Amino acid sequence: MTEKELMLSGQLYIAKDKELAEDFSRAKKLLRLFNQTTEEEPEKRRDIISRLFSRSGKDVWIEPPFYCDYGCHISVGDSFYANYDCIVIDVCDVTIGNNVFFGPRVCVYTAAHPLSAAVRNTGLEYGKKVSIGSNVWIGGNTVINPGVSIGSNVVIGSGSVVTKDVPDNVVAAGNPCRVLREITEEDERFWRKKELEYRRGKK
Repeated sequence: MTEKELMLSGQLYIAKDKELAEDFSRAKKLLRLFNQTTEEEPEKRRDIISRLFSRSGKDVWIEPPFYCDYGCHISVGDSFYANYDCIVIDVCDVTIGNNVFFGPRVCVYTAAHPLSAAVRNTGLEYGKKVSIGSNVWIGGNTVINPGVSIGSNVVIGSGSVVTKDVPDNVVAAGNPCRVLREITEEDERFWRKKELEYRRGKK
């Protein structure tokens, strides 16, 4: 297997590899172009992200600056929004569903390193995939660690460090992040009522 194949399969690999270096360099060039765009160049921003990611759905918007390792291992669905200073370390696949919102400084890490210093110092590393479902809001300064799966219809409180999987339909927060409660029908009714009040007030 090539170093890239080892990397994407979650096995130990060495990052100092020609193929990986080329992918890394390509991403850095696209990120430089993206992060230098102005607010008057929305189409250019969208075009760069569509070239950077493996999949970019409709209505994807990322506020510069944005950083990642390769980009080509990131897949996002429709209506994705990431606020300032988002970092995605995508040595393994990062899959994000529809209607997902990231607050400022959300970090998604797939990279990991051996606990043995002797092995770690050889340059060997590995990664674990991260997946995020649909209809998810992740608060600012949240860190999502390697191997984590976040379900759909989830709210992650700001400043959380997500080290374990989060199920569907919950509010979770903390360091380490833990489930605080379920999102209920009462929540749905409350916010639908607030939405209706807003719309009536706009008439």
